[in-house]
Amino acid sequence: MSASPAWRGGIIAAGHGERLRQGGWTGSKAMAPVGGRPLIDHALDRFRAAGLDRTSVLINAESPDALRWLHGRGDVDLIVKTTPSSYASFSLMAERLRGTRSVITTVDGVMPAEDFAGFVEAAAALPEDAVGLGVTGHVDDENPLWADLAPSDGRIRRLGGDPAAHVTAGLYSLPAHTPPLGTQRFERLRDYLSWLVGQGHPVYGLVLPIVFDVDRPWDIAQAEQALAHHAGIRSAP
Repeated sequence: MSASPAWRGGIIAAGHGERLRQGGWTGSKAMAPVGGRPLIDHALDRFRAAGLDRTSVLINAESPDALRWLHGRGDVDLIVKTTPSSYASFSLMAERLRGTRSVITTVDGVMPAEDFAGFVEAAAALPEDAVGLGVTGHVDDENPLWADLAPSDGRIRRLGGDPAAHVTAGLYSLPAHTPPLGTQRFERLRDYLSWLVGQGHPVYGLVLPIVFDVDRPWDIAQAEQALAHHAGIRSAP
């Protein structure tokens, strides 16, 4: 699948990776290796597979290893800023991409490239003013954000609260004109997204088969096994 040239992509890689550090990883989260390649490399590959050849990447100023790795890459619009919260990172990236339909992902969500491309294709079919959230039935987060989807069209009826069939997966599509940000101050991205649904803005869940959220050292091994298994299935005659 090749995305329209009017689409742009963004990767939020501003986290410090505290839980990975607690497990012994000394680098930035964006550079944590999965299958011998850093998370940021996997993320950029997924955008290329979806036809998005130039991607904005947000890195915090305390990630010198990621900055060195990204320096001079012609396919990256690099933003270096230490942000105070997940919502601040998201709103900064949304503002950077304003004016075109866009896809934003966190760097720590690992999935097959064709699943990511499928998300972009599904997002392109949404109404032009709609927000799309990647959701999955695979739950490996310690504090998941549950998403209740309408069975008829996938519109999200509720985010948060009691368990539902899906959880959010760190993948977002935005319309060309950024949705209302509200007048209140949000500390977490999930608070803003829940508010957006509560305000009646059209927010749809786009279902992905499986997404691994790499937050802890053992998440890396699980993601590697899943990607290797997926590659084996695709290469089988």
